[in-house]
This record gives sequence, C-alpha cells and structure tokens, in this order.
Amino acid sequence: MSEETMAIQLPPTGFDLPNDRFFDREISWLAFNERVLELAEDESIPLLERVNFLSIFSSNLDEFFMVRVAGLKRRIATGLAVTSSSGLEPAQVLTEISRKTHQLQERQAKLYLEAIEPALSASRINITKFEDLDPSEKEQLSDYYRKQVFPVLTPLAVDPAHPFPYISGLSLNIAVMVKHPDNDSRLFARVKVPPTLPRFVRVPGAWAGVRFVVLEDLIGQNLGDLFEGMEILQYHNFRVTRNEDLEVDEDETDNLLQALEAELARRRFGPAVRLEVSSSIDPEVLELLKGELDIEDEDVYSLEGPLDLTGLSDIAFMRRPELHYLPHQVVTNRYLKQANDEGSSIFSALRQRDILLHHPYESFSTSVQAFIEQAAKDPKVFAIKQTLYRTSGDSPIVDALISAAKAGKQVLALVEIKARFDEQNNIGWARKLEQAGVHVVYGIVGLKTHCKLAMVIRHEDGKLKRYCHIGTGNYNPKTARFYEDYGLLTARDVVGEDVAKLFNRLSAYAEDLTFSELLVSPVGVRQGLTNLIAAEMKNAINGKPSGIQIKLNSLVDEGIIDSLYRASMAGVKVEILVRGMCAMKAGVPGLSENITVRSVLGRYLEHSRVFRFLNDNDPVVYIGSADMMHRNLDRRVETLVRIRQEDQLKEMENLFSLGMSDESKSWHLQADGTWLRNGGRNAAELVDVQDALMSKTLTLGVNR
Repeated sequence: MSEETMAIQLPPTGFDLPNDRFFDREISWLAFNERVLELAEDESIPLLERVNFLSIFSSNLDEFFMVRVAGLKRRIATGLAVTSSSGLEPAQVLTEISRKTHQLQERQAKLYLEAIEPALSASRINITKFEDLDPSEKEQLSDYYRKQVFPVLTPLAVDPAHPFPYISGLSLNIAVMVKHPDNDSRLFARVKVPPTLPRFVRVPGAWAGVRFVVLEDLIGQNLGDLFEGMEILQYHNFRVTRNEDLEVDEDETDNLLQALEAELARRRFGPAVRLEVSSSIDPEVLELLKGELDIEDEDVYSLEGPLDLTGLSDIAFMRRPELHYLPHQVVTNRYLKQANDEGSSIFSALRQRDILLHHPYESFSTSVQAFIEQAAKDPKVFAIKQTLYRTSGDSPIVDALISAAKAGKQVLALVEIKARFDEQNNIGWARKLEQAGVHVVYGIVGLKTHCKLAMVIRHEDGKLKRYCHIGTGNYNPKTARFYEDYGLLTARDVVGEDVAKLFNRLSAYAEDLTFSELLVSPVGVRQGLTNLIAAEMKNAINGKPSGIQIKLNSLVDEGIIDSLYRASMAGVKVEILVRGMCAMKAGVPGLSENITVRSVLGRYLEHSRVFRFLNDNDPVVYIGSADMMHRNLDRRVETLVRIRQEDQLKEMENLFSLGMSDESKSWHLQADGTWLRNGGRNAAELVDVQDALMSKTLTLGVNR
C-alpha cells in the first residue's frame, strides 16, 4: 500500500451515525442457519443433499450453543456481559435466542417428519420403527442387539447409593423409569446410546430398497434385558449440550501444550446450556433432568421425531447418484497442467507468472498439496515453512513435511493448537512432527495464528529463491473438496520477503511489522482496509470512480461497518457477499442506501475472503484469511495478500458481478434484518453461482 493511501483519514464531519445501526450478531447467526434450513426445505434440490443440509443445520446449532450461547451465559454469570452493539441487554439476547431457536428446531422436526422422511421412503430409503417390523425382522435385529449393542451398554441407576450420573455433552441418552416388583418403588436410570455404533441400523431382508431403525429405538425396545426383574414403566430420549469452549491463560502457563491438554480434559465437564427431549417425555422425568442439569425452562427443547439429526449424515452420503447433485469434474489449474505436460515443475511455472487457485473448482491435491510434496522431494529445496490451523486426520501435507525433515531439509511448522474443536488433533500432529525432526512452534502468546501460509526456499543459480502460497482456507485436503477458497501461488520476491519476515515474527522475536504486499493483523488488516475504504470515500467526494466489494464469512466488526456506512453516505457503492453473520444494516435511507448485501449458499461452503476497491478504475484487490470480526482483526495473526496480475483482477471483478447479480440465486438482506431468498423471484429462472463458476473453470482449464 502506498504512503499516500496509508495517510488518508476519514472525513471528520457530515457523517454522523445513528445509535441503532447494528443487528445483533447472535441473532444474525441464527438467520444464517435459517438459510441452511431453507436449503433443506427446497424441493428443487436433490433429496440426499436436502438431508445433508438438515444434518448441517443441526451440527451448526450444536456448535452455536457450545460456544456462543455458553460464552454469553458465562459472561452473565460472572458479571462481565455488556449491552451488545445492537442495543440489546445480555438477558434480552438470550431470550431472543431461545425464542428463535425453538421456532427453528420445531420447524426442522416438522420438515423431517412431514417431508424428508416420506420423501426418503418414496425413494426406497425407509426409516421405520422397531414395532412396525414383522416378527422375523424383529428377531434378526434383536440378535444384532444381543451380540453388538447389549455388551457395550451401561445402565446407571439413581438411588441413595447411586448419584445422578454425569451426562456428556452431545451424547444421546435414554431416561428410563422402572418399578421394583416387591415394593412398587419407582426408580430412574440413564442409558447412554453408544456413539461408536451406527446410528441407523439396517434391517436385514429382501425389501426393495433399504430400511433402517434408529439405534435408540432398538435399545428402547430391548430395555428389559438391561433391567432384568424390573418393570419398564416408560422411557424417553434426551440430549444435553454443554459449554465446550476453552479458557487458557497463556501468560500464566509455562507449557501451553500441557495447559491445553488439561483444559481439554475439563471441557467435558462444562455446564449444561441446552436440553433436548422427546415431546412425549413424562413431566416428572423432565423436572428431574432440569433439576439435576440446572437447566431453565427456556433452555428445554421438546421435539417431535428423533433427536440429534446430525446423525442424518450417515443417510446423506449413501451412494444413490440420482439423489445427489450432478458431480463436478476435478480440474487441474491450466497453468499447472501445462507445466506438468511439459515435464516442468510447479516452481518453473511460478517463475513465469502468479497462479491464482480457486477450490474446489480447481484441484487442491494437484496444486497446493503438490507444491508441498514437490518441495519435500526436490534436492534443490533446503527449507519449508508452513502454518497449520486445521488439517485432515491422514494429511498428505503433514506426511510431506515429515519426509522433508527426514531428508535433511529445514522444516518449520507453526501448529495452532488452540484451533477450536481441533485442539486434540493438532496436539497430536505437533508431537508427530517434532518426533520427525520438524521445528514446531505455537505462534505468539495471546494470539491465534489463523493465517494460511507456506514458503519454500530453493537453491537456484547460486542464490536462494522463495516460493509462497497464501490462502483463504486451511491446508486440509478433505475439506478442500467442499470448501470454496482462493489461494495464490507466487514467486514474486516482494511477497517472499514479506512472508519470510512474518514467519520470523511468528517463530522468534522479530518486531519489524512493515510489509509491502501483505496486510497482517493484529493492526495491519484493520488499518489497511480502513484506509482503503477512506480512499474510496475521497474518490467519491471528488467525483472520481469509486466502489467497494467484499466477500467474506462474517461481518460484525463495528469499526469496519461504520467505515462502510460512511463510505455509503459519501456516495460509494458498497457490495457485500457474506455467508454467515452480518451486523450491518443495508438499504437504510440516510445511512446505507448505497449498500447491498447478498448471501450465497449451496453445495460448497463459501469460505473465501476477497476485498476489492475500485480505486479510480485501477482496482486494488486482496485475498486472505481474515473475516471482519473483532477476533480476526485484533486477536489473531491474519494475512491478506494483494493480487497484481490483470487477468486475476478481472477474475475477481467477474466473481462479484456473478455473486451480486439479480439473476443469480442468493438471499437479499432487507433493511429490517430479514433475508429474502432470490429477491422473491422464482429460483428456476436464476443462475446457480457455484455451477456457473464450475462451468467457467471447465471452459478455461483443461480436464485432468
């Protein structure tokens, strides 16, 4: 960024902002998950894809309660909660979360029972009740129960000698009421549904199609085997969500790895924040559960049908091609394929030009993964440095780093062991890498390292040459198949110098935080983007071409939103493509009438972050890892890299033209905070953004 741009300040007057200018971020998140539910409701989408969206809706909601709701409850309990930027008091936010979530979960249950289950049955995928099977089928499933299920069940009774058992978070359980034959006393017991067994048990037989019984139903119908001599009075399913966020004071610990492992052990004992129960549950049993779990009425979700619809993922991934999206072909980036066809390496291709990758439309394995694997084998490469935030359980990238270290190359891996819900996995990777001779570091105290960086240092013509990858997504070959992300492969010296400087900062004590082609948070991303927004304001005020286009996952940072509001008030056209939370109000007269917000959801999870500024018709474009959230801008190490090549700048322009077009399928944010799907138009008339991008990639590239 030029010194002139860095020096720009926001106009001091004429842009006063109202107090009620933000939507609540938690309520906005629920609106996002409602959009996921709408995909499950969409009859134009293949059936098993709808089943998958129903499962995703459930898993999204689980994490929301484990982290966001749990955190809010904790802050209220400790007196640290404050009024949100939307003006809602903490208790009001919790009440609204409960009201909206009850609506959504009831809507989900109704969708499953009245639409999804019948549609599955019509497609010869039947989820039936044990009691509806014929005698021979019952006997066969009972035999499976006796051999595979019964041995791993542990009934836990509650009486003066047995206290109420600990209920683990997200576990599915059966509350059982039994009666003693001698004294008519009623007793409570809990049976945990084993998470290690298939949730949907296939019914043997020659039925035309497949039939399943849910595991909890099979267990419930055979409870007499667990409580011999007792009368089974009733049983009901229930599920608990607990606070599973982590708190580690890095300033007070000498060994972050050990401290985090200890906190992981405590995570499972977090307080309960949600109780899901079958709608038929006995009031006496419900009161017992509420009392023992310390759950309030507003945190109880009484639902029809099976609980925990995350388990539907087992059904969603069945091999029934006619019930899935038509497959997209795997394509190798045309410049990488050309180099491979000519017998050249990725490094020779990068000496010719930067390569912008767009996953999953372009293969991750033949680009980013191949970049690291070639570096590990190349005798001219003597060092590899890489950040690892999340990766797969059998990561070929980690294997390549280990191979490189064993081959005598200098390998540095910055493993972020505080990546939420991947902490245990990353601790394992860190130890495996260390044992192989990789230099493993954990970043900077107090900051999560969220940036996606890889650097290869190679001997060429008597000197060293740096090759870099800067991405918007994780180095995870599995999620790269269904996460939409960008990545830049480059041999530009100025980028290499910036990336080398940042790695030195992350692994040692370098304090020089000035960069040429990167914006780096904390500080740099917020300052850089704010100044770029201000430059567009200045252009608009001076009658020059101006415009701002941003694609990201979440937009909730008040400072950035206020800068965009002021830009709109100055006459700058602002276009936002957001997948998840958005606290900004669009289309409000006098505040944001020049702001348009769209949301694209589909078969792939939109994950890339792109920032485009018209800059008097000389566009400035960055891609990178940062969303516009407080944590990304102020409490994480994030990186944005500038895109320079003309064809790539044009590609980004086309991306926004497609995503923001009224002819494309999307949700439109209204001034009152509601999201209108397709702007009210018939979906059949509109273009699917992801299909269009795949088609364009196929046209430009060469099939693998």
